[in-house]
Amino acid sequence: MRVVAAMSGGVDSAVAAARAHEAGHDVTGIHLALSRNPASYRSGARGCCTLEDANDARRAADVIGIPFYVWDLSERFHEDVVEDFMDEYAAGRTPNPCLRCNEKIKFAAVLDRALALGFEAVATGHYAQLRTATDGSVEMHRAVDDGKDQSYVLGVLTQDQLSHSLFPLGDTPKSTIREEAARRGLLVAEKPDSHDICFVADGDNAGWLREKLGERAPNHGGAIVDAESGDELGRHEGTYGFTIGQRRGLRLGVPAADGKPRFVLDIEPVSGTVTVGPRAALTIDRIVADRPRWCGAAPTSYTGGVQLRAHGAEHRATVVVDVGRVEIELLDPAQGIAPGQAAVMYDGTRVVGSATIVSTARADVTA
Repeated sequence: MRVVAAMSGGVDSAVAAARAHEAGHDVTGIHLALSRNPASYRSGARGCCTLEDANDARRAADVIGIPFYVWDLSERFHEDVVEDFMDEYAAGRTPNPCLRCNEKIKFAAVLDRALALGFEAVATGHYAQLRTATDGSVEMHRAVDDGKDQSYVLGVLTQDQLSHSLFPLGDTPKSTIREEAARRGLLVAEKPDSHDICFVADGDNAGWLREKLGERAPNHGGAIVDAESGDELGRHEGTYGFTIGQRRGLRLGVPAADGKPRFVLDIEPVSGTVTVGPRAALTIDRIVADRPRWCGAAPTSYTGGVQLRAHGAEHRATVVVDVGRVEIELLDPAQGIAPGQAAVMYDGTRVVGSATIVSTARADVTA
């Protein structure tokens, strides 16, 4: 099978490409140039968008013995991921850019180009497993390494995309992957994993958004108000600098009346008001989500698991699906869940699909 191996310059994608090649596939390595100005993206082997990463990927391809090319998808990445990130924060929501990159870039733009060039599949270093169901469809399951499982950020993939995907690492713990990379002579064997958001160079989301949004920002300041007393506890420089559940960086000039810590409960971009309250007020057990994407046939209703953060716990839940809408009742309540985040639904270890959270609520507000 002719396979494109997406090589980020890290150890995982390098070993995935090597395994695909060793399995007998005709593999071509590609590195995605995602920055219109690579020097402006994260450096120091912590991202996946740097010139250093491109060079590491090329060296790994040479060791494996496969052809290697760089595909420039910077304009598409900026439009579909970076602009989406800015728009979502400006609207008071909390996006997941890695999930959006998988949906729009790695398994849409890349796969479309690969298929047009005569390739049959895209291999990546994601930690997830693919299995063939009895009806011939492709199922995606959690990786064996719970600590590295990335099925959450892959929950946006459709059946067609899964049928053209390879995840060679899903059956192996990360520690074993590093050992294997060293045995194969891959210089990235000890390279640190990427962290945070690749296009926010210093990890300061609020500062980056302040610079990039400029006059597009919905506001440049406003009040931080206590939900219980209605008192103004402080001022801020822009609602885009906050996310639901946030505690650090609030810089409250006035302490809450009860002396307890405050957390962000609500963000109102139009008025510029950020509402804060006690931790207990973050608890929710109702979620409404839209823009569902199903890994297979769309369910109508079921009881299973829902994961609400990339590395968060799975919550038992009852899910009801309508056209373009998903209603989730959490049997295990959650805290600090923000609109814009993804709710990824599971049946055991199998990924059912995902949807974007629109609103949250608590059924028993007196509890």
